[in-house]
Amino acid sequence: MVKEQFRQRLQQAGQELGLEIDTLKADTLLAYLDQLQRWNKTYNLTALRDPEQMLVQHLIDSLSIVKPISKILDKNTVTENTVVDVGSGAGLPGVVLAIMQPDWQVHCIDAVEKKMAFVRQVSGVLRLRNLQAHHKRVESMPPYQADIVVSRAFASLTDFASLAGHHVAAHGHLVAMKGREPEEEAEDLRQNTPWRITHIETLPVPELNAQRCLVWMTRQGSL
Repeated sequence: MVKEQFRQRLQQAGQELGLEIDTLKADTLLAYLDQLQRWNKTYNLTALRDPEQMLVQHLIDSLSIVKPISKILDKNTVTENTVVDVGSGAGLPGVVLAIMQPDWQVHCIDAVEKKMAFVRQVSGVLRLRNLQAHHKRVESMPPYQADIVVSRAFASLTDFASLAGHHVAAHGHLVAMKGREPEEEAEDLRQNTPWRITHIETLPVPELNAQRCLVWMTRQGSL
């Protein structure tokens, strides 16, 4: 009964976000949620414990960026887009992106080994061949030449750009999920890095009564 209710809520959220979440994708998202609940009891992957909160604050929150990123990547001529999720934690938003967009190659990176072990487990159990997990520090890895490098509550914009910017391809984007518009961080970014905010997109997140936005950044000279 709960699964059916959650599936309906995911599909309703998808409609509001302009996404088609068929039964297979909805069930895969819920299987990920189930794995997260199980592992969380032992490994403390996320502070949230209540499945209801996880559904909204993890799954639906991550779903809110699928359409905005798709709009940018749909302009690319390459068939396999590369998306890197930095400071991925338990795979948010990376796992959700991999489920929703099987044609994207999604790489989750985190310095905490147990979290990447979980994402590797999820990749195997859910048969997500387009999902990779890397237990490393993002700044120490060779460049990915990614189309999109995304973070969700990872660091300040300046730290994000400094640590992960080298993974962005020449015409790619850094994309930060934030709450309120980060005005002070934007000024710090401008003063201390070659990265600039191109636009800030308001994110409507179904069922979530909180501000969300997506901060898009490009390297100076790459436009």
